[in-house]
Amino acid sequence: MSDDPIAQVALPVPFRRCFDYLIPEALRPRARVGARVRVPFGRRGCTGILWNRCAESELPRARLRFIDTLVDEAPLLEAPARKLLAWAAAYYHHPLGEVIAAALPRSLRLGRSPRTAGTAPKTDAETGAADGNTPVLTPAQRAVADQILAAQDRFQVFALHGVTGSGKTEVYMEIAAGLLAEGRQVLVLIPEIGIAPQTLRRFERRLRQPVALYHSTLTDAERARAWWSARRGEASIIVGTRSAVWLPLARPGVIIVDEEHDASYKQQEGFRYSARDVAIARAQQEQTPVVLGSATPSLETLYNIERGRHAHLSLPERATGVPMPALRLVDLRRRPLTGGLSQPVIDAIARRLAAGEQVLVFLNRRGYAPAVLCHGCGRVLDCRRCDAHLTYHRENDQLRCHHCGSQRPLPPRCPGCGATAWVKAGQGTERLVENLKQRFPKALIVRIDRDSTRRRGALAAAIELAHSGRASILVGTQMLSKGHDFPQVTLVCVVDADGALYSADFRAAERLLQLLLQVAGRAGRVRQQGEVMVQTHHPEHPLLQSLLRQDYSAHGAQLLAERRETRLPPYSHLALLRAEAAHMETAQHFLKQARGLLPALPAGVQVHGPLPAPLSRRAGRHRAQLWLQAGRRQPLHQVLAQWLPALEALPAGRRVRWSLDVDPQDTF
Repeated sequence: MSDDPIAQVALPVPFRRCFDYLIPEALRPRARVGARVRVPFGRRGCTGILWNRCAESELPRARLRFIDTLVDEAPLLEAPARKLLAWAAAYYHHPLGEVIAAALPRSLRLGRSPRTAGTAPKTDAETGAADGNTPVLTPAQRAVADQILAAQDRFQVFALHGVTGSGKTEVYMEIAAGLLAEGRQVLVLIPEIGIAPQTLRRFERRLRQPVALYHSTLTDAERARAWWSARRGEASIIVGTRSAVWLPLARPGVIIVDEEHDASYKQQEGFRYSARDVAIARAQQEQTPVVLGSATPSLETLYNIERGRHAHLSLPERATGVPMPALRLVDLRRRPLTGGLSQPVIDAIARRLAAGEQVLVFLNRRGYAPAVLCHGCGRVLDCRRCDAHLTYHRENDQLRCHHCGSQRPLPPRCPGCGATAWVKAGQGTERLVENLKQRFPKALIVRIDRDSTRRRGALAAAIELAHSGRASILVGTQMLSKGHDFPQVTLVCVVDADGALYSADFRAAERLLQLLLQVAGRAGRVRQQGEVMVQTHHPEHPLLQSLLRQDYSAHGAQLLAERRETRLPPYSHLALLRAEAAHMETAQHFLKQARGLLPALPAGVQVHGPLPAPLSRRAGRHRAQLWLQAGRRQPLHQVLAQWLPALEALPAGRRVRWSLDVDPQDTF
C-alpha cells in the first residue's frame, strides 16, 4: 500500500465522496492512512484526512493534482476512529469530510500540530484536593456496579434506571475506579455544560485522578489539549458534552451516558447525530460496555429493554434513605394569583424560608413577558423574521425573538393604532424574580437561565451561591433540572405545568413528564423528605395524575402502548427532509420534485408531505418538510442511499437550503 500513488482524501466540504490526489513520489513511503494532508482545492488550499490509498483513480491521471503537504508523519485518526466516523457518515447519510470536521477541534481541522497543545491543565486532583471520603455503596448500588464491571472487554448496553437521588453518579465513579485500576479510560457524557464543573469535582475528589473536560465553551486550545490528552492516554477520565463522544481513547474501558433521555444529545444543525446512539455504536465496535443512566429513561431505551437489547438495572430508592418528595397538584381554576403564584405556594415558600431552607421555583420561560400587546387595539408584537411573538426582556428594555435571536427596543407607540400603552402578558423568569423580591424582600434570589448565565463564569458563580446556601430562592428554567444536586432545597414549585399538555409534537408528553419528574427530584435529596407543588389549570390530566404517582415506568409503558397503536417511534423509523427558502413556494417546489425522485418504495416505507414546518418561518426564511417513515430501519436506509445522489443533482436544490435528519428528535 505504501507504493500506491493515489490518495483518497476526505475534505470538510458538502460532497458525499473523497477526492483523488497524486502522492508525490518522495512522500509515498510516509503518507499514511489517517494522517492529515494539505491539498489544493478550487482556488485555495484545504486540509483533509488521507482516507485511503489505491493504485488507480476513476479520473485520468492527467486531471489529478498533487498533494501539497503531509501534515502528520503518523495517523491522527487511527483505525477505530476511522471506523466509527465511516459508520456515522453512512448511518446519517452525511458527507464524510463534514463528519470528520465535527469530530475534531478547530485547530486540528486547520492543520495545526496537536503536539503543540501540550498536556491537559492541572486540575484539583493534582493540587492536594481529594476529600478523602469514599462513600459506602448501598447493596443496590454495589450490585449494579459489579454487574457492569463484570462486562469488561465485551459489548453490552446497560440501561440504569435510578430515581433522582439514587446515587447513579456514585455508581459511575465506582465503575470508573475499577476500570482505572485495570489501566482503562472512562468517557462520561453529560447533557449540559452547566453540570460539568460539579461532575468534574466529584470525579476528581472521589478518584484522585486528573479529569479532562471537553465541551463547546472551552477555548480551542483547551479543547485541543483535552483531545490530545485522551488520544495519548494521559487523561484517564474524560467528562464532556455531546461532541466528546468522538474523542479518541488509547485504552477505552466504558462509555457512560448520563441523563440519556435528554434531547441535548441530538445535534440539531449541520451534522445531525445523536451522541447517545453514536456512543452505543462506538461501544459495540470497541467491545466495551456502555451505560445509559436516567431517572426518566427515553421511550427508545424502554423499548430496547422490553425487547432484551439492553440489560435493565434499577436503583428504585434514594441512596440517603430519604423518601421521594411528596407531590401535590395546585388547582389554579378560580384561584387568585399574586405574581403568578397561588396562595398555597406563597405560604409554602414562606414556611421553608423561615426554617432556613432553600426553595427552587421552576418556570420554563425566560425573559420578562412572553408576549407584548397593545392596550388600545390588542395587536401583539411579532418577530419580523419568524412566525413567533417577541419576548420582552426588562433588563435591557428589549424585545427579543427566542427563535432567530433578533432584538429591538420596545416601540413608543403601537404601529397599528398609535396607542402608547403596552400590556406585558404572561410571565417569564425575569418577571417571576421581580414578583418574588416584592413578596420576600429579605431573601437572596438567584436566577439561572440562558440569559443570566451568558457571561463566562456566570453559571459557575450562580451554582456556587446555590450550593453555599447563601441563596434562599433559586429561579430557573430547565437548566436547573439537569443533574444538579442542591442539598438544601426542600421545596420545588412548578409555576406552570400546562405549557406542553396539548402540544402537536408526539414527543411532548414524554418530555414534559421527564422534565417535571427531573425538576421534582431536586427536592429533599439529603436530610428530609422534600415537597413539590405543581400549579396547573388541568389537574385531572392523565399525565399530571401519573406525575402524582411518581411511577415513570408505568406511564412509560402507557406512552409506549400509544406509540405502538400509532406506529410512531420507537415502533417505526423516521427521516426528515427539510427545506427552507425566501419563499414558501420555492421550498415546496423543491420538496415536490424531491418526492418525485424517490425510488420505488419497498413495502413498509411511506412518504408524507411536503408540509409546512410547525414553525413555518424562521429568521426570514420559509420552511417545509418531507417525512419518510418505515417499520424497519434497513429498507429506509436503502431508500435514502439511492435517493440522495439524485437530490444533490436536482437544480431546484440550488435555490433552497436543505438537509436530511435521520431519527429526528425535533420537528420544528
